[in-house]
Amino acid sequence: MMQDSVALDAEIEELGGVLAGSGIRTVYQPIVELASGEVVGYEALARGPVGSALERPDRLFAAGRAAGRLADLDWACRTAALAGAKAAGLTGPQALFVNVEPAALGTTPPDGFRALADELAGRLPVVVEFTERALAVDPARLLAAAESARALGWLIAVDDIGAERASLALMPFLAPDVLKLDLSLVQQRTTLEIAEVISAVNAQAERTGAAVLAEGIETIEHATLAREMGARLGQGWLYGRPGPLTAPPRPGAAFDSGQLATLIPSATWQRTDTPYQLVARSRAVQRATKPLLIAMSKHLEQQARILGGPAVLAATFQHARQFTADTARRYGELATSAELVVALGEEMPAEPAPGVSGAALDRADPLVEEWSLVVVGPHFAGAVLARDLGDSGPDTDRRFDYVVTYDRELVLAAAAALLRRVGTHDRERRGDGIERGTAHVGR
Repeated sequence: MMQDSVALDAEIEELGGVLAGSGIRTVYQPIVELASGEVVGYEALARGPVGSALERPDRLFAAGRAAGRLADLDWACRTAALAGAKAAGLTGPQALFVNVEPAALGTTPPDGFRALADELAGRLPVVVEFTERALAVDPARLLAAAESARALGWLIAVDDIGAERASLALMPFLAPDVLKLDLSLVQQRTTLEIAEVISAVNAQAERTGAAVLAEGIETIEHATLAREMGARLGQGWLYGRPGPLTAPPRPGAAFDSGQLATLIPSATWQRTDTPYQLVARSRAVQRATKPLLIAMSKHLEQQARILGGPAVLAATFQHARQFTADTARRYGELATSAELVVALGEEMPAEPAPGVSGAALDRADPLVEEWSLVVVGPHFAGAVLARDLGDSGPDTDRRFDYVVTYDRELVLAAAAALLRRVGTHDRERRGDGIERGTAHVGR
């Protein structure tokens, strides 16, 4: 243990020199069209200096985390990826895939990155890969970062789908252009759990036109299974190991992700928009007292319980005192199965129940006047959204105007309006400590 600590201290010190001296290297793995085998793009993978302890990406990012410099490291990796592509003469129609570390979400890019991005704009299609961990780490900054990438004309991919259940929960909110199947799906024996993942991925692809890409293809059998799973693109040893780009890269087919997806909601979203406002614009508004809304909310909670792992549940309670002991018990139970359970309200603590992410609302936020419950899964979406009419008197007699919708696009817009108000929370208790690049060591 002492030896490991000494080694880590040495690697942290070395990391400082690597970042100061632009010591990040990039290797590139080809991405191919499965039907033709033609190269349509490359994924950029970060490595440290050759022969050093940080050459391995897992050690590199472990040092970055220990030093508190993950964001700096992430920007250095992205800058190196763009610089290497430029130096090799990589241009469209082939695409460049780059990864994003959740710790870098919302941070300011360095000038060198901005200059490269501006120079390559319109010349090189770029696909930004987000991992499933990013949704639980910081939903608001994730959605903002995705919109920033869209503003640059870049595409969005969700990486490692199937490795963790969170990836299925993440998909609807990012509306990715590319869905990347984790290598385990094509390398392991097909199971009921894998079938669940493939069903959700293909449903998303059918709804949005996104391209499905399978990772870890090392044999003809893997390639055959990937196509059977609905993948149109692939990468793995069968098509090439990570290495330097030739100058210029050999010609290939044009990268085509299908139709360009749209983030939910659109970039015109404003913080003042609330779920009720978004949905009531196009749906009939009804009026009810609190007991009916409680029953309807519990019905939706039951749907989240049935959905289990891929589910996201977000609810508002006006004020933290409305999050009663009975509610805390129910939501704590939901958090043991659903991927993300969020409770919002004035003075709401960061964890109002075990496993539940709390978000405190500003008193001036119009959401304080609403009662919202939204549930989203791969094959289900539903919402009960209500606005308090301000009645005094007995609590059970309080009246609300409300709308109910199962329209998936409306439900996603409502859910995103809630998640954009949820900041950073410590999710380490769920084991979200896998560093980017670890799954690609030697791939």
